[in-house]
Amino acid sequence: MFAYIPYGTLWLLVACLLTIIIYLTIEIVAHNWRLKKIAIRVHVNGTRGKSSVTRLIAAGMRAGNIITCSKTTGTVPRFIDPYGNEFPIYRPLSSNIIEQIKIIKFAMQYKPKALVIECMALQPHLQSLAELKLIKATHGVITNTRADHLDVMGPHERDVALALAGTVPKKALLFTCERRHIDALNFAAHDRNTKLIKVQQHDIDAISEQTMQRFTYEEHKENVALALKVCESAGVTKEIALDGMINSTPDVGVTTINKITFQNRKLIFINGFAANDPESSEQLWNKFTNKFFDIPCKVLIINCRADRKQRSEQLASVIKTWQAPQLLYAIGTGTFVFTNIAKNYLHNDINLFAAENWNSEQLLTHIISATDKSDILLVGLGNIAGIGLDLLEYFQKRKD
Repeated sequence: MFAYIPYGTLWLLVACLLTIIIYLTIEIVAHNWRLKKIAIRVHVNGTRGKSSVTRLIAAGMRAGNIITCSKTTGTVPRFIDPYGNEFPIYRPLSSNIIEQIKIIKFAMQYKPKALVIECMALQPHLQSLAELKLIKATHGVITNTRADHLDVMGPHERDVALALAGTVPKKALLFTCERRHIDALNFAAHDRNTKLIKVQQHDIDAISEQTMQRFTYEEHKENVALALKVCESAGVTKEIALDGMINSTPDVGVTTINKITFQNRKLIFINGFAANDPESSEQLWNKFTNKFFDIPCKVLIINCRADRKQRSEQLASVIKTWQAPQLLYAIGTGTFVFTNIAKNYLHNDINLFAAENWNSEQLLTHIISATDKSDILLVGLGNIAGIGLDLLEYFQKRKD
């Protein structure tokens, strides 16, 4: 009935098992020791703005003479040391939350007082695990809760809020700009004996347009107000923190405006590829079509990914309610998912093009040939991976 295991083999298996248990125990003890050595641990989560807020908080703390390390998982994962130097994070395989342990271990060489780290988990159970076991934040941050990654955290926006609530820390502080699902965050904060600090509208309005214009890229007031709240709780004054934020290096995926001359035409390209949920995407499209209302030709570019089918479906089904573009391009991979849905909603006077696997030169050349307007506004949304990043680099290298 039972397989015979030689006596020597059995002892070898037991020895191996004990070795693994001892090793893991030592690792857990060492990790918890490292966490206790870092007085301020900020864990940043949310649908939109995680990378930007992570960078803003870290920059504000550095400006306040707090030795701060930070790590983002945005467009290009980066570790940022207390001097603002950035180091790429190499991943031989796919991303894994165990990476956070290695980052904390690496950060210890700088003897940091603060660590600002972006959440890299998507699955709800992993989000909770990342906070309760790996980070154990003193300051939790949830930027907002919107309808994105519904295939993992959905199926509804409310489910996304509940999933993100998994990173609410225990007996700590939680900061957020969220409005619609604040009750879910409040419940989680109460359950974990954490104080919820909400960024109010007056906090956002207190940041002037003149201040925002000092940033070298298109930053959001909500992100700045949220980061300032966290920095102030760590003892950094608003003025000092804000100065550090303005002079910091932004994430590659931040919204930028780039202008080039291409085939004797003036092209204005808005990099909004990092905005990929319907709400954020529409806000960006409306913002820049209104800002550049005098540009006669407005082109909407949706970067699709074959592994993000649901995101393409979301954008395609709501685009009918947006201000209409003159030209609409679906670029990247899996574009048929977007075009098959979008063509059923679009007005007849909107030209829709499937640009599957086109490169930047092909795309811009086709846009030029499709309109006789001298000035053209291009707004990129959906995803930054692949052609999105290539298009951004193309404009940055040739900008006027």
